[in-house]
Parts: sequence; C-alpha cells; structure tokens
Amino acid sequence: MSQSITIKEITIRNFKSLFDVSFETGNVNVFIGANGSGKTSVLEAIGVLSAAMTDRVNNNSLQRKGVRLSTSLLYKSKFADIVKESPTVEFSMKWGRGSHEYQYSTHLTVPTDDDSWKYHTESASKDGIIVFGRSNRSKSHMNNKVGYYSLSDKLATEEYLTAGRYVAEYGLFQPDTLTLRGNVPDPTQVTPVGLNGGRLAEAIRDLFRTIDDEQMFGSMYMDEILELIEWASDFRVGKPKKSNLNPGVPSTSQIIEFRDRFLKDSALFTGYDASEGALYVLFMLCLAMHPSTPMMFGIDSFDHAMNPRLAKRLTQVFDRLVIENGKTVFMTTHNPLVLDGLDLTDDRIRLFATERDDLGHVAVNRILVSDELIKTGQPLSRLWINGYLGGVPELI
Repeated sequence: MSQSITIKEITIRNFKSLFDVSFETGNVNVFIGANGSGKTSVLEAIGVLSAAMTDRVNNNSLQRKGVRLSTSLLYKSKFADIVKESPTVEFSMKWGRGSHEYQYSTHLTVPTDDDSWKYHTESASKDGIIVFGRSNRSKSHMNNKVGYYSLSDKLATEEYLTAGRYVAEYGLFQPDTLTLRGNVPDPTQVTPVGLNGGRLAEAIRDLFRTIDDEQMFGSMYMDEILELIEWASDFRVGKPKKSNLNPGVPSTSQIIEFRDRFLKDSALFTGYDASEGALYVLFMLCLAMHPSTPMMFGIDSFDHAMNPRLAKRLTQVFDRLVIENGKTVFMTTHNPLVLDGLDLTDDRIRLFATERDDLGHVAVNRILVSDELIKTGQPLSRLWINGYLGGVPELI
C-alpha cells in the first residue's frame, strides 16, 4: 500500500457483554481487567467485524479468526435491564489513510435456521459521504438473503478503501505450549503461523537472513534476540533426528533447535526440551515481523509463560516492531510488568481497562498517564495493583 492504514475507532453494540462500547485505538492496544470483565470479548468482536467487512459471517469464518462459537442466543446481549432487545448486533470501524477518513458499519442478525449471520444493513463512507450502502430491503442481495456476498471486492479494488486488505486476515492468537513445541497439530492453522502457534519453526526459518556478514532475525540482530533468551547462545531450524528428539515424541517436519551457552557446543536440543518462555518470545516476534502475518491481529494473554521481567522487556521490543511494520494489535494481559513495558507517552501505544458496571455492562476506558499519577513516583504495575488505574477485581 502506498499509504498506511491507521485504525482510529471501533464501536461494538449488543454483542455478548459489550452492550454499548466504543474506543479510539492506536497501533498497540492493551486491555487489562478482572477475569470475566470482557477483555477477550472485545478481541472476538473485532474478529466478527473483520469477517463482516471482508468475508461472510458464519461458523467457518469465525473459527478461522479464533472467535469462540456460541449458541445464537449467547451472541447477543441478554442483560436483565434491557426492556426491548435489539434485533441486530452492531459493529463499526473508523480508519484513516492519507488525508482521508473512512468508516464501515454493519447491523447483523445472528443465526436462526443455519449458521450464517445475515446483514440487516451495511455501509461504507469516505469523509462522511456514503460510497456504498445496502439493507435487507435493497435489491442487492442473493436468494432473498442479504449477506451472501460482502464488501470485500469493493474494499480491495477501489483505491480509497484499501482497509479491506488490512483487516481481512485478522486472527485472535492464543498460543499454547504443546502446539508451539510441535507436538500437536494446530486446530486453526493459518499462514504463516497458526492461531495456537502451529508451524512456528517454518515461520522462524523465513525470518533468518544475513546482511553484511551479520546474522539477522527479521529486522533484529541475533544478539538482540539472544538477550531475550539469555540462556541460549544460538537457535536454528532443522529436521527432527534421533540425536535430539526421542522417536516416541510426535513432531512436525521442521523443528526449532537451541544451543545452551552453558553446555558443550555439541549439546543441541529442540523446542520440546527448551524453556517454553523462549518459544513464546519467538512466536511474538514472528507475529510482529513476519511479512505474511496479519496486519491487524489480537493476542489473548500476551504474557503467558513468561517471567515478569521478560514480559516487560518483550513488550518494549514487540511494541516497537509492531509500529515499525505498520501493524495494529489488540492484546490482553494479567501481568503488571507488561504495563511497565508500555511507553504511554507515545499516542500509538494505548492502555484500556475493562470493567463491568452494576448492570453487568462492560465499559472500556482508556488509561492516560496524568500528572497526578506521575507524581506518585510509582510504576504503572504498582499503580494497577493499588487500584489507581481500574481494571482490578473488588476482592475482600
């Protein structure tokens, strides 16, 4: 793309616990909150929005994006205080490109007789002027069912609406250790790395290169990577063999091999025997740097399996890489040290707290670093734990 896309605002209404939520986004968007406060629902809602905008919305498209499949009734908000339920679930996204601003909006009805969501209305605008719109009363539908085609062709081919390509491959990544090790297949394998971490070795192999006799991993020098995996002196991708992997261990055709700097040079071992934290580090770096990973994506539990100080340092590196590559990420965390890795003076990096009010509705509030907070002299991690930022459970 000649000009970069900047996602500016997302609105979600009547979806699960997100009855009426709107927030302005940056490149890096971190959500904190108590368990059950709606963090993952926000990331899943973005998956539904991506499917609606660029594909069709059904079980198959939602599974490819990492959205949990619910019964039809559970997709819509069912709060006790709602007197009259809305017949539709609503999604909207605003973005900028060059000097122009765009918006996509849709009202969807959840499945009834099959697994396909129907488009009740759908529109796209440029600088406040509608350039495309349709509803279930228009003639632009097939088989008397609106939504059996999408805006994807228009969004991809018309120069002023290239955001379709930016959001089309959105996926909610939730890596797990066995899949990262290559011991189990990824249930949602997408290119180049699956939503649970499948084919990580192949994605890593793609990023190796040499520039001026310096070994690089994507845009990073190998020394920078090994600072994050402090026990390793080297890592590479190879094929499993008896010398480094027990034949009884299931494996993929390509595996990650590490060399421990404290062991003899001949002591190579695979991702099966390595610290799981190293695998999560490499996975996150692949998401940020690999040219074929989505331009817009979500990560549930970014800090999983990482030491707090490692999570802090990786957050700093990951944020920089996401911004350098023009990507947008939405991620959740429960680790206070992740917050200390965020540079909230950079407007492209944003922190949000999700909380449920007395009626159970989720509110998403951006956390700004005020002078009052700065004067406390406490890091963000401590401010969060002490309740100054919100997003903590009220436990006795």
